[in-house]
Amino acid sequence: MPSQPCQELSIVGRRLRERREALGMALEKVGIAIGLDESCARARISRYELGVHEPPLNTVKRLAAALQVSVAYLYCEDEDIARLLLSLYALPAKQRGEMIQTFQSLLPSRPVQADACGKHGQAGQKRPKV
Repeated sequence: MPSQPCQELSIVGRRLRERREALGMALEKVGIAIGLDESCARARISRYELGVHEPPLNTVKRLAAALQVSVAYLYCEDEDIARLLLSLYALPAKQRGEMIQTFQSLLPSRPVQADACGKHGQAGQKRPKV
């Protein structure tokens, strides 16, 4: 009987595993750190990493804190931006703000405006009708 191809991990699952392994943390340790019972911690975190279950937002927030990353990092699909988020999150708040200002000053001047729903786009750019 041929084996089935591996399913692609969810972005949250992949980021959880990458970060947990980078910190050298065991599955069980992460689970306990977010308040799971010791008896189910390993299995639950494993299911999140494998994409069997998608953690609810409150759990993602606790996972981010335990893994010392931002929630945005766990949902980020772009590798370059994910690396940038990791680097920024590691900085003290004041230094982070300064780095963001410096980065923004290097960008071409194109104002970004929020629409009524809080979504951002380039000024003058029309959004497709839904």
